[in-house]
Amino acid sequence: MPVQQLKDYLETAGVEYMCLSHPPAFTAQELAHHVKIAGDRVVKTVIIELDGKMAMLVMPATWRIRWDRLSRILDTDFVDLADEQEFKDRFPDCEVGAMPPFGNLFGMTVYCAESLTEQPELAFAAGSHTESVHMKTADFLTLVQPMVLNQGFIKPGAKKPAWLVKGRRQPESVDEAGIPGAIGY
Repeated sequence: MPVQQLKDYLETAGVEYMCLSHPPAFTAQELAHHVKIAGDRVVKTVIIELDGKMAMLVMPATWRIRWDRLSRILDTDFVDLADEQEFKDRFPDCEVGAMPPFGNLFGMTVYCAESLTEQPELAFAAGSHTESVHMKTADFLTLVQPMVLNQGFIKPGAKKPAWLVKGRRQPESVDEAGIPGAIGY
């Protein structure tokens, strides 16, 4: 059974969901494998420290964080992985690493990768490594109301821009006034 707080929240909201039991899954990609769905539909929940405050970052299991871009889009000088010892008490009744992506239930701001919002359904750890919840993405977005980010993530295997390929020179950028080098990554 999902963590009671989550179950009560979903039932009170009248949201349809399904809970599945499966072999232990300690990563979101293992969860995808056990429940036999695409990794892009499984939520990876990452707790970050953002200017000294904890926040939740949710993204597809198959994606990684681009820390430089995430810092830029969040307009902060400091964003880092939070230490498990510092946040485990914020998720009572949850196993460490199996927190559901409902930061709003735990007093955390939630940031969501835009690519996750394009999936029809999502699956995520339900507070334990052996149970997951499956629900419609639209319901998740309505209940959590995350801040959706279109940068700060990368899908492994994504093709690099031509200028990043070894031996190639970065193209010189030009701003609107035609001044070279004024715009860059």
